[in-house]
Amino acid sequence: MTKPADKPWLFRTYSGHSSATDSNALYRSNLSKGQTGLSVAFDLPTQTGYDSDHELAQSEVGKVGVPVCHLGDIRTLFDGIPLDKMNTSMTINATAPWLLALYIALADERNIDRSSLRGTVQNDVIKEYLSRGTYICPPEPSLQMTIDVAEYCIRNIPNWNPTNVCSYHLQEAGATPEQEIAYALATAVAVLDGLKERVEEHEFPLAVGRISFFVNAGIRFVTEMCKMRAFTELWDEICRSRYGVERKELRRFRYGVQVNSLGLTEQQPENNVHRIMLEMLAVTLSRNARARAVQLPAWNEAMGLPTPWDQQWSLRMQQILACESDLLEFGDLFDGNPAVAEKVKAIKSDALNELRQVEELGGAIKSIEFMKRRLVESNGERIRRIESGETIIVGVNKYREGVRSPLESGRTSTLRVGPEVAAEQIERLEAWRRDRNPHRVKNALDKLRQAAKAGVNILPASIDAAKAGVTTGEWGMVMRSEHGEFRAPTGISRAPSNTVGDLVEIRQAVDDASRKLGRRLKLLIGKPGLDGHSNGAEQIVCRARDCGIDIAYDGIRFTPEDIADAALQERAHVVGLSILSGTHLPLVGEFRRRMTERGLASVPLVVGGIIPEEDAKELRELGVAGVYTPKDFDINNIMMEIVRLASADAVAGEDCETTRTSKDSDVAQRRTQSVDV
Repeated sequence: MTKPADKPWLFRTYSGHSSATDSNALYRSNLSKGQTGLSVAFDLPTQTGYDSDHELAQSEVGKVGVPVCHLGDIRTLFDGIPLDKMNTSMTINATAPWLLALYIALADERNIDRSSLRGTVQNDVIKEYLSRGTYICPPEPSLQMTIDVAEYCIRNIPNWNPTNVCSYHLQEAGATPEQEIAYALATAVAVLDGLKERVEEHEFPLAVGRISFFVNAGIRFVTEMCKMRAFTELWDEICRSRYGVERKELRRFRYGVQVNSLGLTEQQPENNVHRIMLEMLAVTLSRNARARAVQLPAWNEAMGLPTPWDQQWSLRMQQILACESDLLEFGDLFDGNPAVAEKVKAIKSDALNELRQVEELGGAIKSIEFMKRRLVESNGERIRRIESGETIIVGVNKYREGVRSPLESGRTSTLRVGPEVAAEQIERLEAWRRDRNPHRVKNALDKLRQAAKAGVNILPASIDAAKAGVTTGEWGMVMRSEHGEFRAPTGISRAPSNTVGDLVEIRQAVDDASRKLGRRLKLLIGKPGLDGHSNGAEQIVCRARDCGIDIAYDGIRFTPEDIADAALQERAHVVGLSILSGTHLPLVGEFRRRMTERGLASVPLVVGGIIPEEDAKELRELGVAGVYTPKDFDINNIMMEIVRLASADAVAGEDCETTRTSKDSDVAQRRTQSVDV
């Protein structure tokens, strides 16, 4: 008798943009094409607890996901989608309690039994301090809110995954397979250790069984497959030995995946299709370590926001593998393979060594600075190998000659989110505020504040607040006022690295430019807006440090005005802005205006990010001296261009110093935890 084939994994597409209406249309379209689960992408203001009309939200609304300011937006987002039949994944972390509260409030409106809801909130804020940057509060209260969600779900939404420990962004930040495993497991242990004190003894094994993971899969797909087998075995061992979970099904390593976006290239972007397929094999070939849900990036994500057609192409890739091939008809293809067993053993050993270091420092929360530093170092080594040619990337550092792809067609090749999107969203937000009951809102916010202050589970008060009409920004403000805000460590060492290679020529050029300038060449790197992807900026800072440049870098989440003030105080010779959220045009325009107000219009400005060539031309017209995108992988070349800009502008740069004012002391007070390298 033929063994029945396994069921395929969930087909997902990570999506959301512009507005709840547009995103709802996209979701319903994707579901009609055979997508079997939703994966919701929220915009940066929603992720960081701001309303769409907040100063920091300017130009960020709807860019990297859907804006959700209140229950009305959630109603629109899931209009026509049956919540009791849908498996919904929400990539949300710092505001996870709030977005889950909105989802529950909508289910209550529809008279849906909460226990029937199925899905996931990522709710892993620890990795936000390490790699993604959408945190709000300090680590300790943030972890308690993560545990609030887990405690609430085990008792009220038993089929919901309350924490989706996310190692995806760790790999995007440069983590080795061993670091990805170790830091994710350290996070899971931190959550479960805290949760164990909150739930009854009989509830805890069930709580362990609801912990899920979200991983990355890179191009070295054999190693990545072995990583997943190692992950699976280590999690089983931790659940059994540390937590005493006896039921095998509750020790199962349940994970979803998005394959690697870091390796997608702007050059010859059609090659990304092959990369995505190979990376998908890493998490599907091995039955014993197969993903339960897969979402694939689009071929052109190194150039901008993908269109629905691009997402459809990635969805079809999954469907062809699952439905046309015979993969699901077989057991595990690698059991008993000595090469695989040896590699899995080595990965487990190294991952456990890394995990022990974290535990010796007191666990994940107390090891954030250590883990961040390790990631920055690993990412630097990854870049060094690409620059030297040790790591070959087809179309980037080898086999660069080729025929231009017909898939590239200018502005129409990626999705554009225009300024009208934010204006319309703000209009809807203002109408929502006008139409709600202000006394009900005040009472709900008072109860939310009391819950946060008392340290009790904030989910019940958050659900009541959602029903009362409270907004995302108001919820976030309560958390900020009760727990404070936080600026994560940058992970950048003061000491220069000796692993980069020959920097003699660049260091000499820096010395020559510094003599012309009359002091050490000063480079200010800024991250305007809410974009928290700081990996590229960190590598620029590290290389500039190694080249002998005087660096000013304070991390993420500053307004253009903040950065202009810093340029004045630091007497920067060159300013670099890193913007990966697609908001480069408005943010650069605002920054240029702020610099002009301070008499710093002549200070050279360079910009890096995911920037289409059409936008690069507009940036140059705005006065930007250099535009860098993923194709500019040789950081030494960037350093030489920065030195040339400073040398050419030496006189003008020194003249700008005469504009410094007593305002410098106020600026200094606003800038905290700066990195002096």
